[in-house]
Amino acid sequence: MQIEELTSYEFEELSKRIKGVILPVGSIEAHGPHLPLGTDLFTIYEICKRVIKRIEVFLAPPLYFGLCRSTRDIPGTLSLRGETLKSLLFDLLESFYRQGLRKFIILSGHAGGTHNAFIIDTAEQFIEKYPQTRFFVADIINLLKDTLKELGIPENDSHAGEWETSLILYLKNELVKPLDKAFEDYPAFPKYQVVPEKKLFWASGIWGNPLKATPEKGKIITEQLIIKLTELLSQFLSS
Repeated sequence: MQIEELTSYEFEELSKRIKGVILPVGSIEAHGPHLPLGTDLFTIYEICKRVIKRIEVFLAPPLYFGLCRSTRDIPGTLSLRGETLKSLLFDLLESFYRQGLRKFIILSGHAGGTHNAFIIDTAEQFIEKYPQTRFFVADIINLLKDTLKELGIPENDSHAGEWETSLILYLKNELVKPLDKAFEDYPAFPKYQVVPEKKLFWASGIWGNPLKATPEKGKIITEQLIIKLTELLSQFLSS
């Protein structure tokens, strides 16, 4: 059930038996010349909309914005500070809690390490304050590791490359620009250094090879992710 489509009366009735909610988190971030800025949100949100047809759980309106560290200087990227992301998530979780929900599923289409660390830290602090709550937190890349390996997609393909472009070709084909505009690329950040001018080391927003992407691969990835999430979340919600 998508929360924003329910009336307050419907929500009240459903919440008598449904205690879980999925919160999809994305980002507005550069994804090369071929993918939309909202790629991270579109992928995870479209998957979530399919998952809730299989399990009984609320789906919250998505959070479009995240923490984008490596791409922050590339045109179009809009980033939150980690503290802002954490405060926003905490406020939303408290609102869910006030409405009687106790099982929280945060699924991120953006897999930035710092971004995900702030999400996990939010969950940790929320549990300390409300110990009767439970959390399931995952990002799309970790959920897809086995599937990508089966498809022969290398581990260093992680952003606007083969798998992510394939997903958007399948889920939001109308938003993909011609792939002859795309190219294979990888970041060149110096090891162990925090650099101020990140665009000097990663100007494209591509981390992988989008030229190998196909909608057929996107369909396989989508179907496998739905199966995996349905199984994992069914276990989480019933425990």
